[in-house]
Amino acid sequence: MLPLGDEVALHSLVFVLVLLGTRSPLWSAVLTTSLYCFLAMFRFPQVARSRARLVLQPVGCGAESARVSVIAHRGGAHDAPENTIAAIREASKNGATGVELDLEFSADGVPILMHDETVDRTTNGSGPLCQLSFSELRQLDAAAKHRLRDKFAGEKIPTLVEAVEECIKLQLSIYFDVKGHPEEAAAALTDVYKRHPVLYNSSMVCSFEPKVIYRMRQRDPEVVTALTHRPWSLSRLGDGTPRFSSPWKHYWMTLMDVLLDWAHHHVLWRFCGISAFLMQKNFVSLDYVQFWAQRGVEVVAWTINTDVEKAYFQKSRSNQSQHTRKADPKEEPAPSVERKEYANLNVVHVRKPHRTKANKQIQTVWRPCADGVCSIAWLVYLKATTPLEGTSPGAEL
Repeated sequence: MLPLGDEVALHSLVFVLVLLGTRSPLWSAVLTTSLYCFLAMFRFPQVARSRARLVLQPVGCGAESARVSVIAHRGGAHDAPENTIAAIREASKNGATGVELDLEFSADGVPILMHDETVDRTTNGSGPLCQLSFSELRQLDAAAKHRLRDKFAGEKIPTLVEAVEECIKLQLSIYFDVKGHPEEAAAALTDVYKRHPVLYNSSMVCSFEPKVIYRMRQRDPEVVTALTHRPWSLSRLGDGTPRFSSPWKHYWMTLMDVLLDWAHHHVLWRFCGISAFLMQKNFVSLDYVQFWAQRGVEVVAWTINTDVEKAYFQKSRSNQSQHTRKADPKEEPAPSVERKEYANLNVVHVRKPHRTKANKQIQTVWRPCADGVCSIAWLVYLKATTPLEGTSPGAEL
């Protein structure tokens, strides 16, 4: 439950900002009360924490797995073609407790597994999904660009239903990563949950887009949901380099990053009633986990790839982590990590100077300020990013 301090800070700040703008105590009180009523009426309560933990901390998979979830990213994209039935099976063989699957749609509305908006990167075809029917997609080889293309030659792009049934068969938990199409995705997932009720205790719907999560909760409030986030994702790429060469675009998107971060951590999570927050691993710290623990929200770190990172999460009683693949003996060594412990909850703090500086700036400067504008941040962000290409924060996940 949200601490009382957050409630007081949010509505007090709204009152002060409106008072400064209108010079009217009456209007300030009316608008602040309206905001309170709006949030109270339209927000969703969190799913029972005990049921959320059935998804986030599955048991019965061995001693090691009981301590930490091992989620195969895109089904386990290193060991088999991503988002395919073969990848799901390989993930199960390699000891994963669950899989993360990307939901997309064909031109004729069939829900399928695909990460990108086009088929160029992973198949022998070309073109955007919105222009390819399911029958056309079914003819493509999903293993064409994979390193083990010979072993998995002819692997097909699966439907959502086919993938779900395979996961249920293998007793794998599922993280449905929805890239967009909130209405279509909510309808398709609701249908799948009704056909397979076991998913209520073994799967979670997550997305970078709050609208997707809100629509899912509208359709079915009993589904476990999560928001996915990486600070500075609009203005910077995953390695920290700026997305835009134009200074004004960079600074504008940096401002959008700040607003989006405010919204995620102070309003949108509560509005959607999420059970977990999927945060990029480099931004997970002791204080960060404590921040969400006070709100009844679990933290999931993504994406864990190296031997050092995986060994840490496997040996500690940490929150769940996602991994892309089994370690490659030739891979580069992991960045230095520091182990911290808080009430039996271990987290990873990755020492990367530019990431640490950015995270510190958010925590010490921005988060205590202007909670009242969080409710409009998401709408501003959508408006600002719609005409721009290459700004999708979900591209790396």
